[in-house]
Amino acid sequence: MVLPTDPTRPFGAVLTAMVTPMTPEGAVDLKAAVKLAKKLVDDGNDGLVLSGTTGESPVTHTPEKEELVAAVVEAVGDRAAVVAGAGSNDTVHAIRMAEQAAEAGADGVLVVSPYYSRPSQEGLYQHFVAVADATDLPVMLYDVPGRTVVRIAPETYLRLAQHPRIIANKDATGDVYAATKLIAETGLAWYSGDDGLLLPFLSVGGAGIVSVSAHVVGAHFAETVRRFDAGDIAGAVEVFRTATGVIDALNGAGAQAVMAKAAIEAIGITDNRFLRLPNVAATDDEVAALRVVLAEAGLLRDGAVMRQPEVSELADASSAVGR
Repeated sequence: MVLPTDPTRPFGAVLTAMVTPMTPEGAVDLKAAVKLAKKLVDDGNDGLVLSGTTGESPVTHTPEKEELVAAVVEAVGDRAAVVAGAGSNDTVHAIRMAEQAAEAGADGVLVVSPYYSRPSQEGLYQHFVAVADATDLPVMLYDVPGRTVVRIAPETYLRLAQHPRIIANKDATGDVYAATKLIAETGLAWYSGDDGLLLPFLSVGGAGIVSVSAHVVGAHFAETVRRFDAGDIAGAVEVFRTATGVIDALNGAGAQAVMAKAAIEAIGITDNRFLRLPNVAATDDEVAALRVVLAEAGLLRDGAVMRQPEVSELADASSAVGR
């Protein structure tokens, strides 16, 4: 495995934390996953994260995870980086998942802080290093204290950044000020783990985003990043604002997998919104409210599916608003 050549954006700029489509009977639907992955890349995602929390990693199993990675890697080829979740509060299990991701052809692994166990900072450090040492894959750390109840300390980041394969971090702390310092101090590529903080993270040197909302507004985020990189900050803000309704709808209640599956069903990518317990599918009332938001964003019209706008169309729309 060759490490990514762009250290500033080793896994791309816009990555979707992809759901794992299921059949109505509850089996992983690889055909639907391939269709979804191709659509996301067509819409501007240059990275995909599989088998994270949004991908229902706690309730999918080893053979399913391997088959999912292999199918998506084959489907998207070199058009996007494929990052596989290797998160567990059992370090040995996390190592096995990383090894299996490597065997399946993943381009990297996402390793979350061990949840529920509440390890010390030394425990966090040893866990991450053990997983990073297990394969040649580059590693994206994942700091999400709202789910794990522990936060990676600055001094632990500094130690981890010395590892040659730990090259990125997904930050779901909401703490942009801390990220401002850590980006400079660690040299890690820093990805926002909160959809609403894409622009603030870019403004302090962040690489991009690992997003739930990009299931349906990936083109908006890609154009936001493009404009920001070009120095058109006002245009970036304007394009980003067109996605805020969708961001709120998919993240507001904290049930991202539930609402993301409802959204991709509503726009016609998949034909059901089935999840494995303990998650349950969005209700008809929740879907009706979501469809209103999608329609307002131009993703639905009179009940019909609308394609995501092309990047050039978003650029033209943003320019028109500014005139």
